[in-house]
Amino acid sequence: MKPYLLLPCLLLSACVGLPPAIENAPAIQLSYNQVSRDINSYKDAPVRWGGVIIDVENEEQSSLMQILFYPLDYRGRPQLYKAGEGRFVVKSTEFLDPVIYAKDKEITVAGVIIGNIERTVGKKIIQVPLLSATAIYMWPPYRSYYDYRNYGPYPYFGYPGYYPFYRGGFYGPYYRW
Repeated sequence: MKPYLLLPCLLLSACVGLPPAIENAPAIQLSYNQVSRDINSYKDAPVRWGGVIIDVENEEQSSLMQILFYPLDYRGRPQLYKAGEGRFVVKSTEFLDPVIYAKDKEITVAGVIIGNIERTVGKKIIQVPLLSATAIYMWPPYRSYYDYRNYGPYPYFGYPGYYPFYRGGFYGPYYRW
């Protein structure tokens, strides 16, 4: 490899990886289905799971956060385009503010499986895995292409909601009168 190409490759490879909050937490690759079938055989196993927050309950000494499980990608972010596999509950000794840890936010948790817990869904009582959190990382929302449509003090050419120069099917700087 050419020496002048080595530095950019090393710099770019440093950008890929887990967030620092959950990077150093030990974890074993265990799927949700494996653990939910036989929770007792996986007690005290460190895992890194993620998903979308369903609910947060605060008690006197701890907080319980219910999460809908999604598989994680290579960066540790939940893959919301895949099917959710089930619920799990995270127990934290820290206070988890329900306004910050709000419903439908993406989260990744590193923790240890400590057993199962009963949750009521509608009128049905289910058993879900319970994790003791060692690290929690809440993901910032995605910024999509459409978030930049009205960037600046005025929309482009007085047409609100369009990216620059998009006017009814054409790309080009013209005005529609």
